[in-house]
Amino acid sequence: MFAAYAAEIGLRQPLQGLRVGERPAPRARTGWSRVNVRAASLNHHDLWSLRGVGLSTERLPMILGTDAAGVDEDGNEVVLHPVVGLTGHGLAPGEPLSILTEKYQGTFAEQVLVPTANLVPKPPALSFAEAACLPTAWLTAYRMLFTKAAVRPGGSVLVQGAGGGVATAAIVLGTAAGLRVFATGRDERKRERAVRLGAVAALAPGERLPHRVDAVIETVGAATWSHSVQSLRRGGTLVISGATSGDRPTRAELTRIFYRELTIAGSTMATKEELTALLSFCVTTGVRPTIDGALPLDRAHEGFARMESGEHFGKIVFTL
Repeated sequence: MFAAYAAEIGLRQPLQGLRVGERPAPRARTGWSRVNVRAASLNHHDLWSLRGVGLSTERLPMILGTDAAGVDEDGNEVVLHPVVGLTGHGLAPGEPLSILTEKYQGTFAEQVLVPTANLVPKPPALSFAEAACLPTAWLTAYRMLFTKAAVRPGGSVLVQGAGGGVATAAIVLGTAAGLRVFATGRDERKRERAVRLGAVAALAPGERLPHRVDAVIETVGAATWSHSVQSLRRGGTLVISGATSGDRPTRAELTRIFYRELTIAGSTMATKEELTALLSFCVTTGVRPTIDGALPLDRAHEGFARMESGEHFGKIVFTL
């Protein structure tokens, strides 16, 4: 079957380790289902995998991709929950917790094998491309906003780094939920698009907000950490799920954190139940993922290069 996969990792130019070509089709396994992939979306996790983060040489070659929507062996249209070993009640017995591409082959292929319990029905109202954008970036944003920060309609939130997949999702989801959303971004065009998506205002990095917010959605890391902490009201919550600019801020802001009684919450993986809730949210509110562009899988290098450049706004989708 045709696939896009990591053949080498940790190279000075990570994209040189990406290959497209034939790979063995997945073999049947009890309790698992084969899915014919119709669309899969790119995440920073895939780029980090090529850099050797979370993926070891012993597991190469590894088909990349954590997100997909397709058709299962019974003809059902489904969305994949990418976390293996996690159930609604905790860890699955005997199954180490991981996401696709860390231990198991990923979704950038004609077929992917996943635990049957990881399949969620795709709502007819969502296209395969739209549904494929949701399981990682949009699900992360959903969990950060509504589970970790627990913001409610009428609340206020700052989203750092407008343009990234999680940040874009947080702007759209927060606006649809009745939140007052502010965003930051280095690129003026991305700030303008953030406002068109519903942000009350989009500011340059470090620019002072009109007022302090209830929560901050942080994926940038070191470059925006101090600004994030300073932007919170007393008792507010900073939720962090990534650190694309590095994980060692020059100022930790510890005094401000304890004096203002702030909460710092990490967020990594979301549950299948949260994915089901997100799908329902999209159908009920009519919001849809922002898609930067769709490419056939044989042009995977172009998609990875665009993500690496930082020029994208929203999700990059591969179609089959």
